[in-house]
Amino acid sequence: MNDFLRLGRGEVGRVGEEIASIFLENKGFFIVGRNYRKKWGEIDIIAKKGNSMRFVEVKTISSSGDTSYMPEENVHYNKLKRLTRTIETFCAERSFYGDWQIDVIAVFLDVNKKEAKVRFTENAAAG
Repeated sequence: MNDFLRLGRGEVGRVGEEIASIFLENKGFFIVGRNYRKKWGEIDIIAKKGNSMRFVEVKTISSSGDTSYMPEENVHYNKLKRLTRTIETFCAERSFYGDWQIDVIAVFLDVNKKEAKVRFTENAAAG
């Protein structure tokens, strides 16, 4: 993680998810799971805080420090639809019938400063 300049696209995403998980834990969330996959979709992070289950979509970009770009805008209608289907499958498999919501975390990896910034958008969609 020390050299963002050498990270490939897959590695950028992996590092972003790791940073997002640490961010959530520092905010009092319990990480239930990561990278839950079905053929129709994937949930990056599954976390719990209080009685609510949080399904977190992580969008990571590697840049030179510009945080004006909004990668969370890439969580559009079709993405939310696939994500919701995946969440419903996860909940059914685990007999979870409580409240849940979709949150989005944007992670900005600054390649020049070798640091990361996080923008957390809660309740992008609720179930």
